[in-house]
Amino acid sequence: MNTKSALRRLELSLLLAVVFCAAVSFLSFGGQCDEIRRSVLRLHVLANSDADEDQALKLRVRDRLLEETGGLFASSGSLAEAESLAEKNIAELTEIARSEIRAAGYDYGVEARLEDCYFPTRVYGDVTLPAGNYRALRVVIGEGAGRNWWCVLFPPLCVSPASGRESLSMDDLLTPGQLSIVEDGGYEVRFKAVEIFEAAKQRIRG
Repeated sequence: MNTKSALRRLELSLLLAVVFCAAVSFLSFGGQCDEIRRSVLRLHVLANSDADEDQALKLRVRDRLLEETGGLFASSGSLAEAESLAEKNIAELTEIARSEIRAAGYDYGVEARLEDCYFPTRVYGDVTLPAGNYRALRVVIGEGAGRNWWCVLFPPLCVSPASGRESLSMDDLLTPGQLSIVEDGGYEVRFKAVEIFEAAKQRIRG
C-alpha cells in the first residue's frame, strides 16, 4: 500500500469517527430533549382569526386564564399531576374563558381540551424548550383560525403580566444535564437540528 492510499484511508477513518461521535452526541441530546418534553405541560390559546380585535380577545382570555390558574398547578410535582388537575378543571377553565369572551362583548364558542401538540423551539426568558410534541391544554376560541399564543403552564413559567408572581424554576423537575440544555444559550445549532428532525417527523405522520 503506497503512502497516498494510506493517507486517504486514515482521512476516511477520521471522518467516520467524527460522524459517529456527532451522531452519538445528537442522539444523546435528542434523548434529553425527549425527557424535557415529558416534564412540561404547555398552554395553547388559539384566536378566532387574525383580526386585531380577535387577537386582543385572545390576550384577554390568556390573562384571565393565567390569573385564575396561578395557584392551580403550584402543588404539582410532575406532569402527570398537572395533567390530572387540568382534566378535573376542564369545565371550570372553559367557563372562565367563556365568561371573559362574553365580558368583551363576543359570542364566540370556546373549547378547552388536553392533547398532544407540536411546538417549534421557543424561548421563555432564560429558558429554551426544544421543538417537538408536548402535552398541552388547548383553548380554542371560535374558529381557532388566528395566530396563537403558547407558554409553559407547568412548571408555571408563563404568568399574567398583571400578577407580579415569580416564575417557578425547573430545577426540581429536570436533571442537571437537562437543565443545562434549557438554560444554556449555547445549543442553538443542536436546537435547530432537533427542530428540523421533529418537523420532518410531523410531516411523515401527516
